[in-house]
Amino acid sequence: MIDPDRDGGFEPPVNPIPPVIILLALVLVLIEGTFSLAEAGIVGGPQGIGWRIAALNDYALNPQVWQVMLTRGIGELDLLQRFVTYPFVHGSFTQSLFGAALLLALGKFVGEAFGGVATVIFFFGGAIFGGVVFCLLAPLNSPLFGAFTPIYALIGAYTYQIWLRLGQTGENQLRAFQLIGFLLGLQLVFGMLFGGGHMWIAELAAFVFGFGAATVLVPGGWAALLARLRQRG
Repeated sequence: MIDPDRDGGFEPPVNPIPPVIILLALVLVLIEGTFSLAEAGIVGGPQGIGWRIAALNDYALNPQVWQVMLTRGIGELDLLQRFVTYPFVHGSFTQSLFGAALLLALGKFVGEAFGGVATVIFFFGGAIFGGVVFCLLAPLNSPLFGAFTPIYALIGAYTYQIWLRLGQTGENQLRAFQLIGFLLGLQLVFGMLFGGGHMWIAELAAFVFGFGAATVLVPGGWAALLARLRQRG
């Protein structure tokens, strides 16, 4: 028998997924479930078929939003919200399913290493930073939607964790970038075969954000940064 009071209590053999990641994944699933039911004619009636398109029009991001914000003023709330809403709308059931699965898998690793608050910063910070870079570099008619951009921020944080571990063991730290290299290569192949868009711009930017933010958000990272700044001062 396992004594729950021994050695500080019972510890599960597998660390649970952080609640914030479960919540984000549930939001993705609920939104996609609503769209899928509407497209099947189960909810929403005849108008339900257009719910996905309407949501993409209202909540996805594109560089035209940035242009309008510069014209009207950066405080336009209906436009600003798109930088945090676009990860929750997808173009298809398959895209949403893969997004939720990757979010749960990577969110578990990042949440274990950095904690729940840092994971939220990676997710939404990556979405915002990736969205801004996308608006600056992508063509005006290019839409940005889906959870993959903030997921790449989690990949950046995960990569930093591997990079640290390899450095501690004296191994080649460039191996930490094998995952992002593989994913970008895969996107290139799919783009050549099926005609890719410009979402890779936001995803690569989000990866850079995740990797850079991890240097501060890793436990002890902020104290180490302050120490380095004091030495230089």
